[in-house]
Amino acid sequence: MKGVPLKDILGKEAVECLAHNLSLVYPEFAFVDFVERALDNLEPLGIMDRGKRFAVVMQEFLPKPYEAAVEYILASLTPPLKETKDNGLQVFFYLPHITFIAEHGLSPDMNAGNDPFGISMKAQYELTKRFTAEFSIRPFLIEQQDRTLQQLTQWLDDPDPHVRRLCSEGTRPRLPWAKRIPAFIKDPTPALPILEALKDDTSLYVRRSVANHLGDIAKDHPDLAFQICENWLEDASKDRKWLIRHALRHPAKKENSKALELRKLAK
Repeated sequence: MKGVPLKDILGKEAVECLAHNLSLVYPEFAFVDFVERALDNLEPLGIMDRGKRFAVVMQEFLPKPYEAAVEYILASLTPPLKETKDNGLQVFFYLPHITFIAEHGLSPDMNAGNDPFGISMKAQYELTKRFTAEFSIRPFLIEQQDRTLQQLTQWLDDPDPHVRRLCSEGTRPRLPWAKRIPAFIKDPTPALPILEALKDDTSLYVRRSVANHLGDIAKDHPDLAFQICENWLEDASKDRKWLIRHALRHPAKKENSKALELRKLAK
């Protein structure tokens, strides 16, 4: 995909593959009409808007209510990722799937009046193993913070690092490309137990996410971030020291004396 615009990952080939996968599990799926509708005036759209477009078309062509559509979506998934790196950009194939969950997964009105939270969490648990649900989990944290944090807490010991990473990456206050979480920008403390639980995770993929989350906190609450790093320096392993240095790289670049001091101690 080198030299190919990112948006083209969700082009004609992806639409046809998506339609094929859904038609395998939902025999009534209108393959030709779906592809035509999804590709209509697609060229001007960037990748995030293409994800939204395909999610809208999925909603039109999959059965109602929402829960029934999600079960077909889950049945259509390819096997989970085996690695946490070098997976390429093809994983963006699942951007429409998580967008579908983000757009429709909170409304009982879309689910025949029934609470869709459970099936939405099930979907994000499976999708994050194949792409990431860090974008789709955020509306749930914004609208149902306590309930969603409780679910994420249950996933902290999951054997799959993609799931554990979702817990820290999805709760980042200022996640790039994603909707910000105003409550966590104002007060990041509700998510701190997640970072505490994952700071010594066996996977660098997860620890890097913890560092980036802490870096987000440092942008709005530097003293809190510095205090956390200071606490974590006690009996810190080599891996945790790397995490601390990575978390504080932005304030260090701005010559913040405390950040520079802590990074020096973490060498």
